[in-house]
Parts: sequence; C-alpha cells; structure tokens
Amino acid sequence: MSSNPVAETVASLMPRAKAELAELVAFKSVADFTQFPKSESEAAANWVADALRGEGFVDVALLDTPDGTQSVYGYLPGPEGAKTVLLYAHYDVQPPLDEAGWTSPPFELTERDGRWYGRGAADCKGGVIMHLLALRALKADGGVPVNVKVIVEGSEEQGTGGLERYAEQHPELLEADTIVIGDAGNFRVGLPTVTTTLRGMTLVRVRIDTLAGNLHSGQFGGAAPDALAALIRVLDSLRAENGSTTVDGLDATGTWDGLEYTEEQFRADAKVLDGVGLIGDGSVADRLWARPAVTVLGIDCPPVVGATPSVHANARALVSLRVPPGVDAAEATKLLQAHLQAHTPWGARVTTEQIGQGQAFRADAASPAYQAMADAMAVAYPGETMQYAGEGGSIPLCNTLAGLYPQAEILLIGLSEPEAQIHALNESVHPQELERLSVAEALFLRNYAAG
Repeated sequence: MSSNPVAETVASLMPRAKAELAELVAFKSVADFTQFPKSESEAAANWVADALRGEGFVDVALLDTPDGTQSVYGYLPGPEGAKTVLLYAHYDVQPPLDEAGWTSPPFELTERDGRWYGRGAADCKGGVIMHLLALRALKADGGVPVNVKVIVEGSEEQGTGGLERYAEQHPELLEADTIVIGDAGNFRVGLPTVTTTLRGMTLVRVRIDTLAGNLHSGQFGGAAPDALAALIRVLDSLRAENGSTTVDGLDATGTWDGLEYTEEQFRADAKVLDGVGLIGDGSVADRLWARPAVTVLGIDCPPVVGATPSVHANARALVSLRVPPGVDAAEATKLLQAHLQAHTPWGARVTTEQIGQGQAFRADAASPAYQAMADAMAVAYPGETMQYAGEGGSIPLCNTLAGLYPQAEILLIGLSEPEAQIHALNESVHPQELERLSVAEALFLRNYAAG
C-alpha cells in the first residue's frame, strides 16, 4: 500500500484492532435465544456502544427493536454544513454449528496461517472494527469531514426484521446522504469490490402429517403413508434434474452482465469435492446473482443413531429461497407455498409458515459516491481497479433504507471474501483486507466530503 498518513495510521492501529476484534468475537451473540443466552447479545451491544462513546459519538443508544433484540446507534457530528454518511454493520452472528469441527474455538479469535479465525471475524464483527479504524485514521489526520451515523444491528442473521421495522417507525433516525453497508466482501482477497445487487430471501417452514401416530414399519409399511417420504418428494420437486431451482411460476432465467466468475474459481472457493458437479445451468454468476436458489436448511426427523423401525406420522423442513433483484420476495413466498402445497403427494396434509423475508436490492452504481469509492479503492489497493459484483446473500435492511431514503446513495463493501467461509466452520478474516478496506473507507469519506 502506498505511503500516506491515513494508511500509516491504520497500520499502526492494527494490533489494537486485533485485540478489540478478539473481545467482540468472544461474545456468543447469536440472536436465537433458544440456543444462546440473550445476555451474550446484550453484552456485545454494550461493547459496541462503549466503543462509539470512546470515539466521541453522541446520542449513543441501545435501540429495542420489535423482534426483541437491540441495535446500537451513535452520531458523530462533523463540520458545519457537512454531508451525512451512515455506516452499517451487525454484531450478531450465525451459530458456530459443530464446535468440534472448528480447528480453534469459534468464540476465541485465533491467528493461523496469516488469518484471524473466529465466528463473526468477517461477518460482521470485523465490519464494526473496520468502521472504527476508518474513523480513527481520519481523526488522526485532520478530522472526520462528514457527519457520521453508525447503526450496528443485533439480528441481521436471523432475518427477523427488527431494525427494518424500527427504521420504518423512526424514519428520521437513519437518514443520510450516503449509506455504507459494511456487510459484503471483495470478490477475492486483494481485489477491491463493491456489491451492487443482493438477492432477497424468504424462509418457509413446511410440515406434513399423514397418520395419527408413528406405526411399526413391518406391520404397516407398504400401505401406510410415510410423512417423511412425502416430505422428501416435496423437497425434491423444488429442483430440476440438473439441480436448477424449479418453483412453479418463478422465473429462473435471469442473466448477469457484470464481473464473471469462472467455474474453476468457484469450485476452489466453494471447496467442491473432486468429481462432484456443479448444479444449475447458465454461468456461475447467473446462478449466484441473477436467479433464484432454493436450499433445504433443515429437516426434523429421527437421527440414524437410535432410529426405530417406524412409518413416520409427521415431518418438517425449513426451506430458504433466495430471489434476485426484480422479483418481489412476498410474491416469491406465495409461489413457494403454493408449490409445496401442489406437490405434496398422497393427499397428505401440508401446512406452510413464513418465518422470515427480505427484499432483493439493486444499487445505482453511476452515482457520485461510487466514483469517490473507486478513487479510494485505487489508493488502498495499488494497481487494482474497483470491480462490481453481485451477492447471493441477503441484507433485508438495504431495501428498507432505499425505500425510506430514495435520494441516498448506498454502497456495499466488507470483509466476507470467499476464503472467509462465513456461516461455515472456521470462519476467518484476512487482516490485510481489514487494513486496506479501513483505509479505503476513510479515504472514501474524505473524497465524498470534497465532492
């Protein structure tokens, strides 16, 4: 990275950043309070609030959102007449899954092979640290040239919409000229990238009932309708032979015209096993960023160990459907529920329940803020040009903010490049990415203020 005061300050702050990220990662802030204590999330929220106060933020508040979680808000006033920029991240994390599968404890930041491992290190506690680093660098080099609002969400991973509903009820709170969402990532390490589209999503729980109770498979199997077998049939109907998503009435032919993603690179990023083919058709970018994708997230059924010879009376599954920009998530939910109903065999009773939803998002990449970010990225990543990519994941808040503040420019950056393995075992962040993106954000704020 070329020498400049901002970059030098960020470099000098990296040991502090690592120590702070270790503190933040240690909180088991999974916003599913049936699995993890609410006190862990509350402690993480208080940590963020204290960090903002320590940087001179005023009006710091823990916002009690309608889904029972807390988001953290703070305001840092800039010069008279300055533009206002909203910086977003979230402190809640995905469950660690099988803790025994982690090479190091998931809630203990551990350095290994040049990366820092821990749940939330990239998604998105690292994003909180990125914002702090950028602001500290500017304060050390002449001051922060814009008004800054920070909002750190407490339930983004759950998709329960607490912050979205709160923002709708208090529309003045997050109003800004530009919004920087620190919850995306570079296409690969060292390639500066802004995310211009996000797929929306819906979560649907489906339950199938066939019998008053389980039956002995030897005595009744062959004629008694098995609810688990019916559920398997229904779930299989959601994919074509080649693995493409096939929800009745839902368009699955979209194409992506931005940054391309080779099959070889995707196989490496996704760690696809040798000999196993990719699913779907079209380019990889089409499949990830421009088309719907269904995933069965879980099935309630007896584990293999301890299973009895039974015909099952009922079975449940949780189904996720990602939808591309241009597709209304509410309409996609209706189509998914109708498909599950229509494809349930043998007259079995089926019920569906929507438990989460978020709209897709498309940014205006021609806005002045994007040029300010491109110039900043060119300094933070010498020799590289900022790229535009899509993101298969969802950040429901983006569409809420775009609706509330239609004049605001929205940029998505972050630390979740492919090697980060967010949501999976052994999540990690590359410290050089944290350093460079912090520099880029600081320079962006300066460029944007001068524009």
